Amino acid sequence: MIDIHCHILPGVDDGPTTLEESLMMAREAVNEGIKTIIATPHHRNNRYENNKEQILQHVSNLNEVLVKENIPLSILPGQENRIFGEVLEDYRNGEILTLNNSKYLFIEFPTASVPKYADRLLYEIQIEGLTPIIVHPERNKEILENPDILYNLVNNGALTQVTAASILGYFGKSIKKFSKKLVESNLTHFLASDAHNTHNRTFALNNAFELIREDFGMDYVYLFMENADKVITDSAIYKEIPLVIKKKRFFGIL
Repeated sequence: MIDIHCHILPGVDDGPTTLEESLMMAREAVNEGIKTIIATPHHRNNRYENNKEQILQHVSNLNEVLVKENIPLSILPGQENRIFGEVLEDYRNGEILTLNNSKYLFIEFPTASVPKYADRLLYEIQIEGLTPIIVHPERNKEILENPDILYNLVNNGALTQVTAASILGYFGKSIKKFSKKLVESNLTHFLASDAHNTHNRTFALNNAFELIREDFGMDYVYLFMENADKVITDSAIYKEIPLVIKKKRFFGIL
C-alpha cells in the first residue's frame, strides 16, 4: 500500500518532533501494510516553510535511518503547499516540490475558505504541465457549504485527495457524510492518511479502505490504491466524470 500524504519527517512541521517519533510512525505504517510513503511537509502555510532542497535532504536522511533500523519502508519526497499566488514562480525557481518529482502537485486551501483566485491559479498550474491535487477538501468550510465550488474545480481538471480519518468520522459526522458524498460523486481520486503522529492523527488506512469496500465496493478500493501507485510512477490516473452534489449543507466542526 502507498500513502501519498503523510507528515513523517521529524522536526519540520506539526508532525513528529523527534527522529524516534518518526520511527514510531514508520513502524506503525508497516503494520498497516504501507510500503511506501510520500513525505509531504507543510509549506508556506503561515507557520512552516519547507522548500524543495530541504525536503530532499530530510527524506534522504530518514531513508538511511530506516535501512539501519531494518524498517521495510520507503520514503519519497513531496510537499503540501498552502495555496499562494506565486506558487508557479517558486516552482520555476526550484523551491516547490511535486509528489516524487512527478507532474502531481499538492495544493491546500485555508480551512475556512477557497481563495477567489483558486480557479485561475489551478488552471495556470495545468498550463505549466502540472496536475494540482487539492488535499482534504472535505474539511474546508466553504466547500462544505457550497460543493459546487469543488465540482467546478474538478470539472476543470483538478484532482482531490480525501483523508482516511474523514471517511471514518474522526472529524465529525458532517465531514464523514460529505467525504462519502465526494466518493459517490466522483469528486475525489485519492485516499491518504495525512498522518501526523501515532496517537490522534494516525494512518487509519486499513479501516478507511474497509469502509469504502463496504459502502462502495472493491472497485473503489482498487481505484484509490492504483491511483496512488500512478502518482509515484508519474502515470495518468483513473477518474470518472464528476457529478454535481445536490444542494445540501454539511455543517460540522472543522
